[in-house]
Amino acid sequence: MAVLGLITGGVLKYFEIGPFSRKGEPVSFGQDIPANGTGGGQAGGNDGAKPAADSKVAMPTGPAAAFKNANTLSDGTEIGVVTYTGKKSGFTGKVWVWAPKQYKEEQYRNSGFPVLIALPGGPGFPVNYWMGTDLGLESSVAKWSKEGKSKPFIIAMPVLNPQNADPLYWDGSDIPGQPKMGTWLTEDVPQLIKENFRTIKSRDGWAFMGSSTGGFAGLKAVLKHPDKFKAVIASGPDIVPDSRLWNGHPKEKAANNPEVLSKQLIAKGGPEVYLAFQYGTLEGSVKPKVDKYIATYGNKGPIHTHLQVIQGGSHNAKSYVKGMDEGSIKWISDQMVGPVPAS
Repeated sequence: MAVLGLITGGVLKYFEIGPFSRKGEPVSFGQDIPANGTGGGQAGGNDGAKPAADSKVAMPTGPAAAFKNANTLSDGTEIGVVTYTGKKSGFTGKVWVWAPKQYKEEQYRNSGFPVLIALPGGPGFPVNYWMGTDLGLESSVAKWSKEGKSKPFIIAMPVLNPQNADPLYWDGSDIPGQPKMGTWLTEDVPQLIKENFRTIKSRDGWAFMGSSTGGFAGLKAVLKHPDKFKAVIASGPDIVPDSRLWNGHPKEKAANNPEVLSKQLIAKGGPEVYLAFQYGTLEGSVKPKVDKYIATYGNKGPIHTHLQVIQGGSHNAKSYVKGMDEGSIKWISDQMVGPVPAS
Protein backbone atom coordinates (compact mmCIF):
# COMPACT_ATOMS: atom_id res chain seq x y z
CA MET A 1 0.00 0.00 0.00
CA ALA A 2 1.52 3.31 -1.09
CA VAL A 3 1.56 6.49 0.95
CA LEU A 4 0.82 9.96 -0.40
CA GLY A 5 2.17 13.14 1.22
CA LEU A 6 0.02 16.28 1.01
CA ILE A 7 0.77 19.75 2.33
CA THR A 8 -2.38 21.15 3.93
CA GLY A 9 -2.27 24.49 5.71
CA GLY A 10 1.49 24.18 6.05
CA VAL A 11 1.30 20.71 7.60
CA LEU A 12 2.41 17.63 5.71
CA LYS A 13 -0.31 15.02 5.95
CA TYR A 14 -0.23 11.46 4.67
CA PHE A 15 -3.00 9.44 3.09
CA GLU A 16 -2.82 5.77 2.30
CA ILE A 17 -3.53 4.76 -1.25
CA GLY A 18 -5.41 1.49 -1.18
CA PRO A 19 -5.30 -1.28 -3.78
CA PHE A 20 -8.52 -0.03 -5.41
CA SER A 21 -7.50 3.62 -5.61
CA ARG A 22 -8.07 5.47 -8.88
CA LYS A 23 -5.38 8.05 -8.15
CA GLY A 24 -3.56 9.00 -11.31
CA GLU A 25 -6.14 7.43 -13.62
CA PRO A 26 -8.01 9.48 -16.25
CA VAL A 27 -11.13 11.28 -15.04
CA SER A 28 -14.27 11.59 -17.14
CA PHE A 29 -16.49 14.37 -15.85
CA GLY A 30 -19.33 13.83 -18.26
CA GLN A 31 -18.62 11.84 -21.40
CA ASP A 32 -20.05 8.65 -19.90
CA ILE A 33 -23.68 9.76 -19.44
CA PRO A 34 -25.70 6.77 -20.72
CA ALA A 35 -27.89 8.58 -23.24
CA ASN A 36 -28.48 6.87 -26.60
CA GLY A 37 -25.26 4.98 -26.14
CA THR A 38 -23.11 8.10 -25.85
CA GLY A 39 -22.51 10.86 -23.39
CA GLY A 40 -22.43 14.58 -23.02
CA GLY A 41 -20.74 17.04 -20.79
CA GLN A 42 -17.04 17.48 -21.22
CA ALA A 43 -15.40 18.68 -24.39
CA GLY A 44 -15.91 16.32 -27.28
CA GLY A 45 -18.59 14.27 -25.56
CA ASN A 46 -21.90 16.03 -26.05
CA ASP A 47 -23.39 13.66 -28.65
CA GLY A 48 -24.39 16.63 -30.80
CA ALA A 49 -26.88 17.96 -28.24
CA LYS A 50 -27.05 21.73 -28.28
CA PRO A 51 -28.89 24.24 -26.11
CA ALA A 52 -31.43 26.60 -27.64
CA ALA A 53 -30.10 29.65 -29.46
CA ASP A 54 -31.17 31.95 -26.62
CA SER A 55 -29.84 29.62 -23.96
CA LYS A 56 -27.87 30.86 -20.98
CA VAL A 57 -25.75 27.72 -21.26
CA ALA A 58 -22.19 27.74 -22.60
CA MET A 59 -21.30 24.31 -23.96
CA PRO A 60 -17.67 23.17 -23.62
CA THR A 61 -15.47 24.48 -26.39
CA GLY A 62 -12.51 22.13 -26.07
CA PRO A 63 -9.77 21.17 -26.31
CA ALA A 64 -10.42 18.54 -23.66
CA ALA A 65 -7.93 18.55 -20.79
CA ALA A 66 -6.35 15.30 -19.61
CA PHE A 67 -7.58 15.33 -16.01
CA LYS A 68 -6.17 12.68 -13.68
CA ASN A 69 -7.77 11.47 -10.46
CA ALA A 70 -6.44 13.23 -7.35
CA ASN A 71 -9.19 12.19 -4.92
CA THR A 72 -12.49 10.31 -4.86
CA LEU A 73 -15.42 11.24 -2.64
CA SER A 74 -17.69 8.76 -0.90
CA ASP A 75 -20.48 9.50 -3.42
CA GLY A 76 -18.23 8.40 -6.28
CA THR A 77 -17.52 11.87 -7.63
CA GLU A 78 -13.90 12.62 -8.39
CA ILE A 79 -11.47 15.49 -8.01
CA GLY A 80 -9.35 15.69 -11.14
CA VAL A 81 -6.10 17.56 -11.64
CA VAL A 82 -4.38 18.86 -14.74
CA THR A 83 -1.30 20.96 -15.43
CA TYR A 84 -2.48 23.87 -17.56
CA THR A 85 -0.68 26.63 -19.43
CA GLY A 86 -2.69 29.84 -19.46
CA LYS A 87 -3.00 31.36 -22.90
CA LYS A 88 -3.21 34.90 -21.54
CA SER A 89 -0.88 34.81 -18.54
CA GLY A 90 1.65 32.36 -19.97
CA PHE A 91 1.81 30.78 -16.51
CA THR A 92 1.80 26.99 -16.16
CA GLY A 93 0.31 25.52 -13.00
CA LYS A 94 -1.95 22.84 -11.60
CA VAL A 95 -5.72 23.14 -11.37
CA TRP A 96 -7.89 20.69 -9.45
CA VAL A 97 -11.56 20.42 -10.43
CA TRP A 98 -14.60 18.73 -8.91
CA ALA A 99 -18.03 18.41 -10.51
CA PRO A 100 -21.12 17.54 -8.44
CA LYS A 101 -23.07 14.34 -8.97
CA GLN A 102 -25.84 16.30 -10.70
CA TYR A 103 -23.46 17.15 -13.54
CA LYS A 104 -23.74 13.63 -14.96
CA GLU A 105 -27.47 13.24 -14.40
CA GLU A 106 -29.54 12.87 -17.56
CA GLN A 107 -31.98 15.63 -16.57
CA TYR A 108 -29.11 18.14 -16.59
CA ARG A 109 -27.22 16.91 -19.66
CA ASN A 110 -27.83 20.18 -21.53
CA SER A 111 -27.73 22.47 -18.49
CA GLY A 112 -24.96 24.83 -17.51
CA PHE A 113 -23.50 24.72 -14.00
CA PRO A 114 -22.21 27.60 -11.86
CA VAL A 115 -18.51 27.72 -11.04
CA LEU A 116 -16.88 28.45 -7.70
CA ILE A 117 -13.14 29.19 -7.87
CA ALA A 118 -11.73 28.17 -4.48
CA LEU A 119 -8.45 29.74 -3.36
CA PRO A 120 -6.32 28.64 -0.38
CA GLY A 121 -4.49 30.60 2.25
CA GLY A 122 -0.78 30.25 2.90
CA PRO A 123 1.63 29.66 0.02
CA GLY A 124 -1.04 28.11 -2.23
CA PHE A 125 1.69 26.14 -3.98
CA PRO A 126 2.47 23.38 -4.96
CA VAL A 127 -1.05 22.32 -3.94
CA ASN A 128 -4.35 24.07 -3.34
CA TYR A 129 -5.43 22.60 -0.02
CA TRP A 130 -9.13 22.68 -0.95
CA MET A 131 -8.46 19.61 -3.12
CA GLY A 132 -8.07 17.52 0.03
CA THR A 133 -11.16 15.59 1.09
CA ASP A 134 -10.19 16.14 4.75
CA LEU A 135 -11.52 19.72 4.65
CA GLY A 136 -14.88 18.58 3.33
CA LEU A 137 -15.51 21.41 0.87
CA GLU A 138 -16.68 19.23 -2.01
CA SER A 139 -18.67 16.80 0.15
CA SER A 140 -20.29 19.76 1.91
CA VAL A 141 -21.33 21.41 -1.37
CA ALA A 142 -22.77 18.05 -2.46
CA LYS A 143 -24.78 17.86 0.78
CA TRP A 144 -25.84 21.50 0.74
CA SER A 145 -27.02 21.31 -2.87
CA LYS A 146 -29.38 18.48 -1.92
CA GLU A 147 -30.65 20.48 1.05
CA GLY A 148 -31.30 23.58 -1.05
CA LYS A 149 -28.59 25.60 0.72
CA SER A 150 -26.23 25.76 -2.23
CA LYS A 151 -26.15 25.67 -5.98
CA PRO A 152 -24.43 22.51 -7.31
CA PHE A 153 -21.18 24.29 -8.09
CA ILE A 154 -18.34 23.03 -10.21
CA ILE A 155 -15.34 23.81 -7.98
CA ALA A 156 -12.06 24.91 -9.58
CA MET A 157 -8.99 24.93 -7.31
CA PRO A 158 -5.90 26.46 -8.96
CA VAL A 159 -2.51 27.12 -7.42
CA LEU A 160 -2.55 30.65 -6.01
CA ASN A 161 1.12 31.57 -6.23
CA PRO A 162 3.87 30.66 -8.74
CA GLN A 163 6.08 29.12 -6.05
CA ASN A 164 6.23 28.47 -2.32
CA ALA A 165 8.06 31.51 -1.00
CA ASP A 166 6.04 31.82 2.22
CA PRO A 167 5.55 34.48 3.59
CA LEU A 168 6.03 36.17 0.20
CA TYR A 169 2.81 36.22 -1.84
CA TRP A 170 1.79 37.60 -5.24
CA ASP A 171 -1.60 38.96 -4.03
CA GLY A 172 -3.43 37.19 -6.87
CA SER A 173 -2.29 40.05 -9.10
CA ASP A 174 -0.27 41.01 -12.16
CA ILE A 175 2.66 42.63 -10.37
CA PRO A 176 5.09 44.21 -12.88
CA GLY A 177 7.99 41.91 -13.67
CA GLN A 178 6.31 38.91 -12.02
CA PRO A 179 4.18 35.97 -13.22
CA LYS A 180 0.71 37.25 -14.08
CA MET A 181 -1.20 35.57 -11.29
CA GLY A 182 -4.18 37.92 -11.58
CA THR A 183 -4.67 36.99 -15.22
CA TRP A 184 -4.13 33.32 -14.34
CA LEU A 185 -6.95 33.38 -11.78
CA THR A 186 -9.48 35.55 -13.61
CA GLU A 187 -8.86 34.65 -17.27
CA ASP A 188 -7.01 31.37 -17.68
CA VAL A 189 -8.62 29.25 -14.97
CA PRO A 190 -12.15 30.21 -16.14
CA GLN A 191 -11.05 29.43 -19.71
CA LEU A 192 -9.98 25.92 -18.68
CA ILE A 193 -13.40 25.33 -17.15
CA LYS A 194 -15.19 26.72 -20.21
CA GLU A 195 -13.17 24.43 -22.45
CA ASN A 196 -14.19 21.34 -20.50
CA PHE A 197 -17.57 21.89 -18.84
CA ARG A 198 -21.09 23.15 -19.42
CA THR A 199 -21.17 26.51 -17.69
CA ILE A 200 -23.32 29.64 -17.39
CA LYS A 201 -22.59 32.29 -20.02
CA SER A 202 -23.15 35.29 -17.76
CA ARG A 203 -21.42 36.39 -14.57
CA ASP A 204 -24.47 35.03 -12.70
CA GLY A 205 -22.74 31.65 -12.81
CA TRP A 206 -19.25 32.68 -11.64
CA ALA A 207 -17.99 33.26 -8.10
CA PHE A 208 -14.89 33.02 -5.92
CA MET A 209 -14.24 31.80 -2.42
CA GLY A 210 -11.01 31.91 -0.49
CA SER A 211 -9.38 31.97 2.91
CA SER A 212 -6.79 34.42 4.21
CA THR A 213 -4.60 35.47 1.24
CA GLY A 214 -6.95 33.52 -1.02
CA GLY A 215 -9.84 35.48 0.46
CA PHE A 216 -8.10 38.70 -0.52
CA ALA A 217 -7.45 37.42 -4.06
CA GLY A 218 -11.09 36.38 -4.49
CA LEU A 219 -12.43 39.65 -3.07
CA LYS A 220 -10.17 41.69 -5.30
CA ALA A 221 -11.02 39.59 -8.38
CA VAL A 222 -14.76 40.26 -8.00
CA LEU A 223 -14.28 43.99 -7.37
CA LYS A 224 -11.80 44.34 -10.26
CA HIS A 225 -13.88 42.28 -12.70
CA PRO A 226 -17.54 42.70 -11.70
CA ASP A 227 -18.50 42.16 -15.34
CA LYS A 228 -17.19 38.57 -15.08
CA PHE A 229 -17.81 37.53 -11.46
CA LYS A 230 -20.81 38.22 -9.26
CA ALA A 231 -19.99 36.99 -5.77
CA VAL A 232 -17.30 35.92 -3.33
CA ILE A 233 -16.97 34.29 0.07
CA ALA A 234 -13.92 35.98 1.59
CA SER A 235 -12.88 34.21 4.79
CA GLY A 236 -10.43 35.82 7.19
CA PRO A 237 -9.16 37.98 4.32
CA ASP A 238 -6.62 40.71 3.98
CA ILE A 239 -8.33 43.88 2.74
CA VAL A 240 -5.44 45.68 1.04
CA PRO A 241 -2.49 44.40 -1.04
CA ASP A 242 0.65 44.04 1.06
CA SER A 243 3.20 42.02 -0.92
CA ARG A 244 6.67 43.57 -0.91
CA LEU A 245 6.76 42.80 -4.65
CA TRP A 246 4.65 45.95 -5.12
CA ASN A 247 7.59 48.12 -4.03
CA GLY A 248 8.21 50.72 -6.72
CA HIS A 249 4.80 50.16 -8.33
CA PRO A 250 2.31 52.33 -6.40
CA LYS A 251 -0.02 52.90 -9.36
CA GLU A 252 -0.38 49.19 -10.10
CA LYS A 253 -0.76 48.43 -6.39
CA ALA A 254 -3.64 50.90 -6.10
CA ALA A 255 -5.31 49.30 -9.14
CA ASN A 256 -5.43 46.04 -7.15
CA ASN A 257 -6.63 47.52 -3.86
CA PRO A 258 -10.19 46.45 -2.89
CA GLU A 259 -10.77 49.76 -1.11
CA VAL A 260 -9.89 51.75 -4.23
CA LEU A 261 -11.87 49.37 -6.43
CA SER A 262 -14.88 49.67 -4.11
CA LYS A 263 -14.85 53.46 -4.34
CA GLN A 264 -14.70 53.23 -8.13
CA LEU A 265 -17.53 50.70 -8.32
CA ILE A 266 -19.77 52.78 -6.06
CA ALA A 267 -19.06 55.88 -8.15
CA LYS A 268 -19.82 53.98 -11.33
CA GLY A 269 -23.05 52.55 -9.91
CA GLY A 270 -22.53 48.92 -10.89
CA PRO A 271 -22.55 46.09 -11.74
CA GLU A 272 -23.87 44.79 -8.43
CA VAL A 273 -21.58 42.46 -6.50
CA TYR A 274 -22.23 40.25 -3.49
CA LEU A 275 -19.44 40.01 -0.93
CA ALA A 276 -19.83 37.48 1.89
CA PHE A 277 -17.23 37.96 4.61
CA GLN A 278 -16.42 35.40 7.29
CA TYR A 279 -14.28 35.43 10.38
CA GLY A 280 -14.11 33.42 13.58
CA THR A 281 -14.55 34.90 17.03
CA LEU A 282 -10.93 33.88 17.77
CA GLU A 283 -9.52 35.93 14.86
CA GLY A 284 -8.52 39.06 16.71
CA SER A 285 -6.46 40.70 13.97
CA VAL A 286 -8.92 40.03 11.13
CA LYS A 287 -12.10 41.34 12.74
CA PRO A 288 -11.31 45.10 12.80
CA LYS A 289 -10.14 45.10 9.16
CA VAL A 290 -13.28 43.39 7.89
CA ASP A 291 -15.57 45.43 10.14
CA LYS A 292 -14.00 48.66 8.88
CA TYR A 293 -14.45 47.65 5.24
CA ILE A 294 -18.11 46.73 5.76
CA ALA A 295 -18.78 49.96 7.69
CA THR A 296 -17.20 52.01 4.90
CA TYR A 297 -18.39 50.26 1.74
CA GLY A 298 -20.91 47.60 2.76
CA ASN A 299 -24.41 47.82 1.30
CA LYS A 300 -23.61 51.07 -0.45
CA GLY A 301 -24.71 51.36 -4.06
CA PRO A 302 -23.87 48.18 -5.99
CA ILE A 303 -21.83 46.61 -3.17
CA HIS A 304 -23.89 44.15 -1.12
CA THR A 305 -22.25 42.59 1.94
CA HIS A 306 -22.98 39.77 4.36
CA LEU A 307 -21.00 38.98 7.51
CA GLN A 308 -20.82 35.47 8.94
CA VAL A 309 -19.33 35.39 12.44
CA ILE A 310 -18.20 31.86 13.29
CA GLN A 311 -18.54 31.17 17.00
CA GLY A 312 -15.34 29.59 18.31
CA GLY A 313 -13.86 29.81 14.82
CA SER A 314 -10.21 30.51 14.18
CA HIS A 315 -8.06 31.34 11.15
CA ASN A 316 -8.35 27.98 9.39
CA ALA A 317 -10.17 26.31 6.52
CA LYS A 318 -12.36 24.00 8.62
CA SER A 319 -13.78 26.97 10.52
CA TYR A 320 -14.62 28.63 7.22
CA VAL A 321 -16.46 25.57 5.87
CA LYS A 322 -18.51 25.70 9.08
CA GLY A 323 -19.33 29.35 8.38
CA MET A 324 -20.38 28.51 4.85
CA ASP A 325 -22.78 25.93 6.25
CA GLU A 326 -24.18 28.46 8.71
CA GLY A 327 -25.15 30.96 6.04
CA SER A 328 -22.53 32.19 3.57
CA ILE A 329 -23.01 29.55 0.88
CA LYS A 330 -26.78 30.10 0.79
CA TRP A 331 -26.37 33.86 0.68
CA ILE A 332 -24.23 33.81 -2.46
CA SER A 333 -26.19 30.91 -3.99
CA ASP A 334 -29.37 32.97 -3.75
CA GLN A 335 -27.74 35.54 -6.03
CA MET A 336 -26.62 33.05 -8.67
CA VAL A 337 -27.99 30.89 -11.47
CA GLY A 338 -28.03 27.11 -11.31
CA PRO A 339 -28.70 24.26 -13.74
CA VAL A 340 -32.24 23.82 -15.04
CA PRO A 341 -33.54 20.24 -15.38
CA ALA A 342 -35.07 19.16 -18.66
CA SER A 343 -38.85 19.44 -18.70
